Amino acid sequence: MILENCSYLRDARVGKEAKALKENGYRVSVISPEPGRLPACVLLEDIAIYGFPQLAFGGGTVGYFLEYAYATWAIAAITAYLWVTQGFDIVHVANPPDCLILVTSVYKLIGKRLIYDQHDLSPELYVARFRSPNRLLVRIQLLFERLSYKLADHVIVTNESSREIAIQRGKIPESKITIVRNGPAFEQFQNLQIDTELRERAPCIIAFAGVTGYQDGLDYLCRALQSLRCDLGKEDFLCIVLGEGDALSCIKDLSRELAIDDKMWFAGWVSDQETYYRYLFTADICVAPEPSNSYNDRSTFVKIMEYMAAGKPIVAFDLAENRFSAGEAALYAMPNSHQDFAAKLAALMNDESMRALMEEAGRRRIETKLSWRHSIPDLSKVYDLISQP
Repeated sequence: MILENCSYLRDARVGKEAKALKENGYRVSVISPEPGRLPACVLLEDIAIYGFPQLAFGGGTVGYFLEYAYATWAIAAITAYLWVTQGFDIVHVANPPDCLILVTSVYKLIGKRLIYDQHDLSPELYVARFRSPNRLLVRIQLLFERLSYKLADHVIVTNESSREIAIQRGKIPESKITIVRNGPAFEQFQNLQIDTELRERAPCIIAFAGVTGYQDGLDYLCRALQSLRCDLGKEDFLCIVLGEGDALSCIKDLSRELAIDDKMWFAGWVSDQETYYRYLFTADICVAPEPSNSYNDRSTFVKIMEYMAAGKPIVAFDLAENRFSAGEAALYAMPNSHQDFAAKLAALMNDESMRALMEEAGRRRIETKLSWRHSIPDLSKVYDLISQP
């Protein structure tokens, strides 16, 4: 299993996939960028993690290119080492970037099978991240995506929107695509406890959890909180931001500029899962402020389902995949309107009975339809299909 854009220790999806495959009898090795404190190879829960150093190349298009070029070289070298020393039957490549499958496709010549696990729509992600995207790079990414679709023996996507892209843009048959949704492990959200220190900080705790990238809408959240305070007269709240990313420093500056920094706590990346879940459980309202664009409109945000598993009502922009995930567990604001987002927050703050109904709806939806255990059979089906002679 190969991933580039996140450490295995932080990528919940790949971690759950690897563990499910291990439990089904597969020998699993993972190649991923890892922090310097991790050895080059380490065994975690009988899964071998082969890490390559994370290097910082700065932001912008040049940094984007250098990061992927370096990672592709490192992944190619480790994959070749594993082939020579241990051997393997299946290469499971998670994007982004989409160029990774080009490196691993050489193993098809000696009978290996390739799975393209499309976590993100890379061309749309690139456009969403940068205000002035390079058109040539967009075209190159579209080419890499098409090649990834074609070269893979099977394609995994996270939702129906991505499946439609694979069929229409990738021109591949439906039989070659399987949806494996990115649900949380529901059992991890059982028997949670309140964090007393956080609980005492404000009558209403609002929580955001996830990557703080430029496409993730933290600027909309800041403006919504300013509107909540200045236009709607709400003062009895604190917003906790759980996560980090390349836009974090800009968001902190924006919070000061909007004079709401006293209403926000940037807790950073919470590596301890028990603490992370405890913070979510302590929150009164959780938020998904990702704005409408060509990337977010087709994305499933795992944070929304984690909020539901923790039994929290949600405010999110009205995007198709948000509605599919959250159902009746969320109030949906007019896309990209921070004023309407603030109004939805105020409505939930004012109505405890509505929050209780949404909490129950979210838990029930996760437990009966969207938790990770409901996705494992779909993942197993993919491996059964490509393992056939």
